Amino acid sequence: MLDREPYADLPDLPRFDLTSEDVTDGGPLARAQLSGIMGAGGDDVSPQLSWSGAPEGTKSYVVTVFDPDAPTPSGFWHWCLSNIPAGVTSLERGAASDPPAGAVRHRNDGGTDEYIGAAPPPGHGTHRYIVCVTAVDVEELEVGPDDSPATVNFQLFFHGLGRALLTGTHEEQ
Repeated sequence: MLDREPYADLPDLPRFDLTSEDVTDGGPLARAQLSGIMGAGGDDVSPQLSWSGAPEGTKSYVVTVFDPDAPTPSGFWHWCLSNIPAGVTSLERGAASDPPAGAVRHRNDGGTDEYIGAAPPPGHGTHRYIVCVTAVDVEELEVGPDDSPATVNFQLFFHGLGRALLTGTHEEQ
């Protein structure tokens, strides 16, 4: 497991509140948020999320789930949803399959445009799954469904107003 903080080298944005019925900050992920596709015995269901206190001027949001501890130089993107309208301040469990109108789904590192659950290699240690909601200063980033989560996050370097984070964990024995 690598010990890197993926947001440390990005602009320091004001924080706002993020809660979830499914992710407890610092706690283990529920079975629903583990991967079935990648063999971890889970359901690949995106977590319920609610946020509040975004900075003034927020015109849209981006939601991502990222594993910085994956055994790759670039971590592993589990979910990316951009251009979520500013009036949306929560996502129901499973929203990756049925996102809000206007939102853009992006391919995760597993090759789908939905949520792919946690599935670290057995014996690789505890992995962090960072759920991030970023408040954005434009209604629509100049990204499409074929753009990667890394490309979306590059746009956030220029357009991010605030950031809310929750981190779940999982380890395969």
